[in-house]
Amino acid sequence: MQNLTLTWQTSAAASAALYGAAFVAGRVAAGRAGRGQRRGRVAADVLREAGTLLALFALWQVVGHLSLMGTDNALDRAAWIHRTELDLGLPDEASWQQAVVGHPWLVQAANYYYATMHFGVMLVVLLWLFLRHRERYAWVRTTVVATTAVCLLVQFIPVAPPRMLPGNGFVDLAAQYGQSVYGNAVAGVVADQLSAMPSVHVAWCVITAVAVIVVARGPWRWLMVLHPLVTVWVVVVTANHFWADGVVALAILLTVYLLQAVLTGWRRPEPGDAATARPEEREPSAVQS
Repeated sequence: MQNLTLTWQTSAAASAALYGAAFVAGRVAAGRAGRGQRRGRVAADVLREAGTLLALFALWQVVGHLSLMGTDNALDRAAWIHRTELDLGLPDEASWQQAVVGHPWLVQAANYYYATMHFGVMLVVLLWLFLRHRERYAWVRTTVVATTAVCLLVQFIPVAPPRMLPGNGFVDLAAQYGQSVYGNAVAGVVADQLSAMPSVHVAWCVITAVAVIVVARGPWRWLMVLHPLVTVWVVVVTANHFWADGVVALAILLTVYLLQAVLTGWRRPEPGDAATARPEEREPSAVQS
């Protein structure tokens, strides 16, 4: 089982298809009236937003390919990060990995989680927000786009993941179990392997957890804290990221949150706000205007 994730070509093609479907759905909705028109517009919006997310995912992978300026330098940077972390007294990621090596089922589960939950959870949360809490969707979507964009800029400087440093005690467990998302080249492009700094996995899992905790109601929402905790554990034991990769990602995310608070504020829109309510919840006059 080589690839558990979408290639950039597949992501780009799917994004284009979704944009096309959104355009068609919008045109069909324009020819209808009443509830049918509103549902058609919602469908077009869902397709368009999904296309945007896939386009961002494709861009992330392409940038990783463009950032390949030299494997040796990327390995040197990774070795420096590991050495610096140890000098600072942080736990050695290699020792965390060794603790799970003797448990094949746990290793395979970690590999699956790394490959699938990163994009899957984000997609589900954004869809939930769009359909059930439209007034908060733009805030989360903007956070995702801005945070990922800054991460992409940093990733133009190639940094190898820990699994590429066997001399430091790390093992590429995904490749060992045939679960690597970094398979053979597709159309001459290999999946990004030298963009470990910062960790988009860590940034996205925290974004989704914060979104659910802030927007949802009831004690169950706090279970979402498990997603970032498990993700951090997974990226470490699979040797895909150092602690520092996650720390830098969180610093970027916190900066984005701060800028959003300064520019737009944290006011929670009231359910009855005509400007923020879902189309089907607005008064007829607000929908028609």
